[in-house]
Amino acid sequence: MTSRKSVLVLGGSSDIGRAAARAFAKAGYDVALAGRDVAALEPDAADLRARYDVEVGLHKFDVLDTASFESFIGALPALPEIVISIVGLLGVQADAESDLAHATAIMRSNYEGPALILGLFAERFLARGSGTIVGVSSVAGDRGRASNYVYGSAKAGFSAFLSGLRARASRGGVHVVTVKPGFVRTRMTEGMKLIGPLTVEAPVVGDAILRAVENKTDVVYVSGKWRLVMLIIKTLPEAVFKKLKF
Repeated sequence: MTSRKSVLVLGGSSDIGRAAARAFAKAGYDVALAGRDVAALEPDAADLRARYDVEVGLHKFDVLDTASFESFIGALPALPEIVISIVGLLGVQADAESDLAHATAIMRSNYEGPALILGLFAERFLARGSGTIVGVSSVAGDRGRASNYVYGSAKAGFSAFLSGLRARASRGGVHVVTVKPGFVRTRMTEGMKLIGPLTVEAPVVGDAILRAVENKTDVVYVSGKWRLVMLIIKTLPEAVFKKLKF
């Protein structure tokens, strides 16, 4: 073991997860990557070790297997200083409207699972008296839209959970960060029509997460433009908003 600070990335095989891991490793943090397919994490782990000379651990984690959460945390070699949840499922809105299994997977992957695992880490961080929790939510949760309200509602719930947890945990020396990336060019958004000026690359999100942790920021819109866009969207009267086709 080293004396360096450590970060655990839940969803380490995602593009944003990889970017976050790289940003923290570059800053000198030891990294633990967690995901459903540990073998898929091996190349990233080897690259981080070789590139930044940090320790990298790998752990199996399934955000839908909530019954395993306690044992997952208990099996970690040490409690990290930082835990980042980047797990999620965009899904297909049209399918989720009639397919209950698909809607359930979206809701559980974006709200239930992330909230429950971060809640467990929060209890341990509070008992220790320190730690940072980062939840990657979405601007989609700022207001429900016809085109993605199943995903958006789950993210809205996650953002509300993080807000309440932040208020409580701040009294015990634990910092909670909510990250809202907006449009990001990743495998998850491949094939989607993204708005150029409002779209960022995954490494930009990874760097933003690192800055938020080190600066103790509460809520981060990765692109500042999204803060203004969502402020306008949230203030639109319902009669006007429901006529919009997006």
